[in-house]
Amino acid sequence: MSEPKSPTPTPAGDTYKGWVFKWTNYIKGYQRRWFVLSNGLLSYYRTQAEMGHTCRGTINLATAVISVDDACNFVISNGGAQTYHLKASSEVERQRWITALELAKAKAARMQAESDDSGDDFSPSSLPVGGGQGGGPQNLEAQSTLRTLGSKVEDLSTCNDLISKHGSALQRSLSELDSLRLTGEAGDKIRQVTERATLFRITSNAMINACRDFLALAQSHSKRWQKALQAEREQRVRLEEALEQLAKQHNHLERAFRGAAQAHSIVDNKGVAGPGKGEASDEDDDNEFFDAMEDAPEFITVPADPQFHKRSSSNTSGLNTDMCADDQSLNEEPLAMNQESPSQELVPLRKRRTRIPDKPNYSLNLWSIMKNCIGKDLSKIPMPVNFNEPISMLQRLSEDLEYHELLDKAAKCHSSLEQMCYVAAFCVSAYSTTVYRTGKPFNPLLGETYELDRRRESGYRSLCEQVSHHPPAAAHHAISDRGWTLRQEITVASKFRGKYLSIMPLGTIHAIFEKSSNHYTWKKVTTTVHNIIVGKLWIDQSGEIDIVNHTTGDRCHLKFAPYSYFSRDVARKVTGVVMDKDGKAHYVLSGTWDEKMEFSRVMQSSRGGENGTEGKQKTVYQTLKARELWKRNPLPDGAESMYYFTALALTLNEPEEGVAPTDSRRRPDQRLMEDGRWDEANGEKQRLEEKQRSARREREREAASAPHDAHKALWFESCEDQITGEQVHIYKGGYWETKELGSWEGCPDIF
Repeated sequence: MSEPKSPTPTPAGDTYKGWVFKWTNYIKGYQRRWFVLSNGLLSYYRTQAEMGHTCRGTINLATAVISVDDACNFVISNGGAQTYHLKASSEVERQRWITALELAKAKAARMQAESDDSGDDFSPSSLPVGGGQGGGPQNLEAQSTLRTLGSKVEDLSTCNDLISKHGSALQRSLSELDSLRLTGEAGDKIRQVTERATLFRITSNAMINACRDFLALAQSHSKRWQKALQAEREQRVRLEEALEQLAKQHNHLERAFRGAAQAHSIVDNKGVAGPGKGEASDEDDDNEFFDAMEDAPEFITVPADPQFHKRSSSNTSGLNTDMCADDQSLNEEPLAMNQESPSQELVPLRKRRTRIPDKPNYSLNLWSIMKNCIGKDLSKIPMPVNFNEPISMLQRLSEDLEYHELLDKAAKCHSSLEQMCYVAAFCVSAYSTTVYRTGKPFNPLLGETYELDRRRESGYRSLCEQVSHHPPAAAHHAISDRGWTLRQEITVASKFRGKYLSIMPLGTIHAIFEKSSNHYTWKKVTTTVHNIIVGKLWIDQSGEIDIVNHTTGDRCHLKFAPYSYFSRDVARKVTGVVMDKDGKAHYVLSGTWDEKMEFSRVMQSSRGGENGTEGKQKTVYQTLKARELWKRNPLPDGAESMYYFTALALTLNEPEEGVAPTDSRRRPDQRLMEDGRWDEANGEKQRLEEKQRSARREREREAASAPHDAHKALWFESCEDQITGEQVHIYKGGYWETKELGSWEGCPDIF
């Protein structure tokens, strides 16, 4: 009994601490651990000293189940993922913990219910407009006080339930005591009655304290409520008077407008041009620099000496001027207007959808299917749609263009090294959509296509075609009115390793800029899906990318650091260095592939940092402060129930008129899955795959000299790439012209 005594739990409080014995394993049995109950979370540590740095485990009480085994033991479980078997030093101590846990669970459940509500009753939008000097803040304060008082009322209700529960137990014990004869059991029963009477007194005291807090709050805020109410009444009167004045002025303006429509039209045109200049003058805000990230594994960055800032003012002025000019021109350019067809300016943009049907809750044992696939190429194994997301691999490939504005900015850069920074940021941005996307895209059928026409909104058009089935390969071509072309042919190789799935994209990506004739190439890194057998699926990107400018010889080496439990670095970290053809570093890149990328201009570099792996010395770069290159767009509201799709991904499978008969939007199994009809989608998927196999057998019979696959792509032609020497498919033209004519007679029937 030398254990430190735990404080008496206070139901209205937020924290409860103490020593409890926790079951560890059959060898060590129960071990003493320091438990802390705070804000609806129960955490434990080996010692009190560990509270500052190492938490051994945490369980959320909002969804937990608390049960009692015997006099001193109790169990806390959140549905199977976490279960704590605990033992207190005595029954009284156990009941104290049970009381504190039940109060914390009730409060956590209320907080979760409030956060899950579709609307916030006290959101700023619900407040009166023009709250005066004190109306708005006073109203917010009153609403906050009401929330606090409501919480106290709920505490009283919980305490009342506990008093009723313990009171009933005490009554039963007293009844048993009355019916006992004077035997050896009398002492045990009397001790039991005493303990339960103690529990009853503890709970009663907690309820009294909660009542006292409630009354104190009500008294201290009653006068503030009266003042706030009076202020709101006065504000309403002022608003009514202002509204009446506005109505009169509106009538006068209408009459004046009818008499001088042309004059007002000229004034309006000048008014439109005005803000554009104002925005240009605000570009100075973009010159603000931000602190650099922590040291990268391959090199060390340190702030440059002040003399570099002074000395490089003339050298770097071109950089800042170019960047500002790029951003300014992009902001002022009307994205909704086709430069070649000014008449389209007046045509309203198509309104894209912002939601798709919620993902159904179908359960399927992943291991029962995957256990037979270890070491095999998953592209050759038919999988049910339960593991898919309702877009095809062609649409997934088109998602690389989500941050196309990075290429727009790169096309306007005067320096190839600055342009390389934007190309590198675009390369990294393609992975930002994968952080939550554990679903598998549909494998495209041979000859399937997908067009993404965003010429009027964003200035680019994109076309993908499945040009090979074994191995699966997709060709992609995108061209922008803003001076860049992107093309790639990607073949995906995947291997299931038991605990994780490796996805290795093979192929080269090309970015060509019209103004400078700079031609960049790079390849993709390996994607790994973890926890295939048990646990929550999560995705990591790892590997190295070399971006090469074949026109100037500039290079950028990017490293995607694999996740490590023992690493102190930021998760999903990406680092890189931009070098000229002579190997001299000009920019250092740093960031994460799921959030943002920054770049720093190198003023001086030297060897001699801390020794890295294999005894190599790190390079020390003296840099200017970092500046943001790219930042991930937030996910739409409710994305967790829509496969974690981005705003662009939600529009990819939206039905459109005029697309080719082979377009992924017309694929029936994919459409059924998006609508939530997964059983029908699985049947339709089997039909399409059998139809594809039959078509292949027919081609092999017709072309005995080429038994493997005599398929010829419709919109792409096979040739040798002049830059890489690879055999690739390059867009040969004709698709958009065919779409304008609406003559799709040459398209195969694949659906």
